[in-house]
Amino acid sequence: MPMRKTAMDKIREIIRLKELGKLSERTISRALKVSRPVVKQYIDAIKRADLTYSEIEKMPDDTLLEILSGDKRVSSERYQTLSDQFEYFYKELKRTGVTLQLLWEEYIQKHPDGYQYSQFCWHFQKWRDSDELCMHIEHKAGDKMFVDFTGKHLSIVDPATGELKDVEVFIGVLGASQRTFVIATASQKKHDWINANQEAFQYFGGVTNAIVPDCLKTAITKADKYEPTINPEYLDFARHYQTTILPARPASPKDKALVEGAVRIVYAWIFARLRNCVFHGLVELNGAIRPLLDSYNDKPMQKIKLSRNGLFNEYEKSALNPLPNEKYAIRHYKSLKAQFNYHIYLSEDDHYYSLPYRYRGKQITVLYTSQVIELLYQNRRIAFHKRIADPQNRYTTLKEHMPPTHQFISDWNPQRFINWAQSIGEYVKLVVEHLLAQPQHPEQAYKVCMGILHLEKRYSKERVNKACQRAIHFHHYSYKAIKNILDLKLEECQLDCFQSLADHENIRGQHYYQQE
Repeated sequence: MPMRKTAMDKIREIIRLKELGKLSERTISRALKVSRPVVKQYIDAIKRADLTYSEIEKMPDDTLLEILSGDKRVSSERYQTLSDQFEYFYKELKRTGVTLQLLWEEYIQKHPDGYQYSQFCWHFQKWRDSDELCMHIEHKAGDKMFVDFTGKHLSIVDPATGELKDVEVFIGVLGASQRTFVIATASQKKHDWINANQEAFQYFGGVTNAIVPDCLKTAITKADKYEPTINPEYLDFARHYQTTILPARPASPKDKALVEGAVRIVYAWIFARLRNCVFHGLVELNGAIRPLLDSYNDKPMQKIKLSRNGLFNEYEKSALNPLPNEKYAIRHYKSLKAQFNYHIYLSEDDHYYSLPYRYRGKQITVLYTSQVIELLYQNRRIAFHKRIADPQNRYTTLKEHMPPTHQFISDWNPQRFINWAQSIGEYVKLVVEHLLAQPQHPEQAYKVCMGILHLEKRYSKERVNKACQRAIHFHHYSYKAIKNILDLKLEECQLDCFQSLADHENIRGQHYYQQE
């Protein structure tokens, strides 16, 4: 029996009332002033089509009428042309990024008189017996950036070997405007992950209050619903950009629904359009991604008829925090124990770096870039150095890191001692010069000189100078000899009162020890 003409709003109301389950066909007929056979006809048609009212509510009038017409659609030439391609569509949809929207665009180019997109989707979905769901969550402008790697890969070809290499694809989405950033990276390693986050902020021209990553190990070292452990390098990146890391909770799809939805769209808008292209490097691949990304962000969204770029420029751009003056330098972390000479050893440089002596023996966090090294204790910076890799000089020691006694010693040098000695007396100077000229460790000579020079505090300069004169005469260049002279007051004795010992056959002279 042919379908009678009935206003579309009444048809939809018939279906709605019947789905409530409490009203009979007779009651619906009386309420809507439609004959009972017509009500039954529409209800039966909906049952055959296996539709719900929520599905019908979203359906355009022409699509609903065609469905209600029953077998007419199957016999039509237009439908036959479409249905012949269902199997091809089904196979193509298994390819990364291919969507019904893309397939419809390709279909309508070949068949300008074909079905419009809504009808196209309905017929194919009925054939495939599937359903599509979407979710939209409201977010405050400038509040969050959702980040993740796509599950699928793009690829590049090595021009030298022809080897096909999969590359990762990073995606970042602003919560309020849904403006999206996409970049291909060599890997999911820490360096590539942090650099991708940084490039996203550069693309958006500002920084969100928080970053929401999934629980990948590059970002989160230990997942937890309430207190996840964030990778220290990623946390340091967040500090540099003055933002916060808010990891998505495990087994909480709502926390990452936005980025997962964007991933599906990126598959369609970028992956699918590049599926037959060949690239020979990341620069070339990202160069092809960028114009597709820009066109995606410029494309009006179906519900609000405004593009992501439009929403961004109108609402979210001004809400972003400013970028820092300098880009983040990738940092590396180590936990090392400070040596008791108040230095830590960085094996990458084969070099020792100082820290305040009171931290010797403590466990120190070592944070370093390609240029600098920071030493932290209990999350507080205690030392900062420029990195040095010099095989000739393996120590970098700051004076302020030394104990007071070592600081004093660090200022010692030969000329300082000579000048000091000269201020006491000429003979003191000669003793000091003699000591400094000896083949011994400089610090050892410094300590002996220091002892002699400090004798003036107990004895007068004049007495110390005379004592040094006597010590020189008898070749006794030592602190103990000079102090004994002073204690015994021998510096006042005439030098000629001490005669050399008389020659004797039992006394061996210096020449004896020179004999072979």
